[in-house]
Amino acid sequence: MEIRPATPDDREAIRSVARATWHDTYDELEAETIDATIDDWYGDDELERALSEPGTAFLVAEKDDEIVGFTHGVVTEDEGDVLRMAVHPAHQHEGIGTALHDRLREDLRDFNMARMRAIDLASNEGGQQFYEEQGFEQTGEGSVEMGGEERKEVVYTLEL
Repeated sequence: MEIRPATPDDREAIRSVARATWHDTYDELEAETIDATIDDWYGDDELERALSEPGTAFLVAEKDDEIVGFTHGVVTEDEGDVLRMAVHPAHQHEGIGTALHDRLREDLRDFNMARMRAIDLASNEGGQQFYEEQGFEQTGEGSVEMGGEERKEVVYTLEL
């Protein structure tokens, strides 16, 4: 497995991993809501901006020449935010998420990050377990609008 910076050529594979992961993880969301969210959050313009913004790291995990996971983080002042983290369901529990997290953390430290935050839907028990295994603690709650409804989110923080 190789962890490397994402390129514009990776956009379709990133969307494919995101779509498969969301459909597998968020069964409380309607399929149309998931697809609309993926199209919005992972559209060409959004990914192009994510790949080029200062203070940003966007990484992909490649296994046998196939992108099987990705993560995207950004640092503002001294706080890093994990904006996206996904591993294709067929490749979960293989250490890919941990490898992506470790590399993201390392890359964001180059921008003088003192703490990391991650935000995920509260319904994602696997995500909660993952972040707690990485040393994060639940430090807050929020919400995000998806499919015309407010969804509860959980904020995780890791002090470095």
